[in-house]
Amino acid sequence: MIKAIYPGTFDPPTNGHLDLIERSAKLFDVLIVAVGESTEKKPLFSLEERLNMLRELCAQYPNVEVAHFKGLLVNFAKQVGAKVIIRGLRAISDFEYEMQMALMNRKLAPNIETIFLMTSERWSFLSSSLVKEVALLGGCIKDLVPPIVENYLREKRKNGGNEG
Repeated sequence: MIKAIYPGTFDPPTNGHLDLIERSAKLFDVLIVAVGESTEKKPLFSLEERLNMLRELCAQYPNVEVAHFKGLLVNFAKQVGAKVIIRGLRAISDFEYEMQMALMNRKLAPNIETIFLMTSERWSFLSSSLVKEVALLGGCIKDLVPPIVENYLREKRKNGGNEG
C-alpha cells in the first residue's frame, strides 16, 4: 500500500487544489491532505476552518484523509508512514522553489520521494492568495472555488476579513 501526502496551507482550498486531490487520489492507495501550520504566512482562515473545509470537500474520496502538521513535513511523513510527497506546479516560476524544497526533503529523508503534478491548464493562473484578494475586494470567485469555500469567503468579507 502506497501512502502519499499532499501538503499545503490551503488558505483557502481552491478548485486547483481539488483537481490535484482528485488526480492524486486515483494514483495512491491513501492520500493525506496535510494542512501545514505555516510560520511564514498569516492565514485568513484558522487552522480549524481550513480543516473543516477540506474534510467536507474530500468526503467524496474514500481513500483521502485530512490532517494537520506542525514542523518539518518529512517528520510528519515518517510519522504517518507516507512514502510520497505530492507537489503541484502551475508554472515554471513554481519549479525553482519546489525543486529546492524537494531536494532538502530528500536530504532529510532519502526514502521519501517527491512527485510533481502539473496543474490542469484551466487552473494554472489560480492561487489562494489571488482568490482571497478578489473575494475580499468583492469580486466574483464562483468558478474558482467550491461553493462551501465561497460561503466561507463571503463570511470573512462581511466580518472585514478577520481571521478565525
